[in-house]
Amino acid sequence: MGKYRLKKKERLSGKKRIDELFQEGRTFFYPPLRVVWIEADRAPGRPPARMAIAVSRKNFKRAVDRNLIKRRIREAYRKNKVALNMWLEENNRALDVVFIYTASQIPAYRDIEEKIMVTLQKIIKEYEKVND
Repeated sequence: MGKYRLKKKERLSGKKRIDELFQEGRTFFYPPLRVVWIEADRAPGRPPARMAIAVSRKNFKRAVDRNLIKRRIREAYRKNKVALNMWLEENNRALDVVFIYTASQIPAYRDIEEKIMVTLQKIIKEYEKVND
């Protein structure tokens, strides 16, 4: 059951690291998500993948709406991160990723989960392409 938890260590924080991610990271767009990721150092005790979520205040004025979208993205990631983490551990790699929600409507959870599953697979493919 522990592999499905989203621990605090798995959340991306720190202004320097987030700024570096947006300046040097690779990006792709899978509507309604823009994904920015960067390879990270594999240190002992560090999780294979750390993530953050961003939802625009411009599109969603009310904080409750932004928080609802973030909760749905976080839950979908938590349930589907196992494949990404296993691939990263097998290849002794680590990465940091940010999911940016760009649409202007509140999505259904099923839609978000489907998009997250596809984006996680796409991250693995992009990672392989970069490191070949």
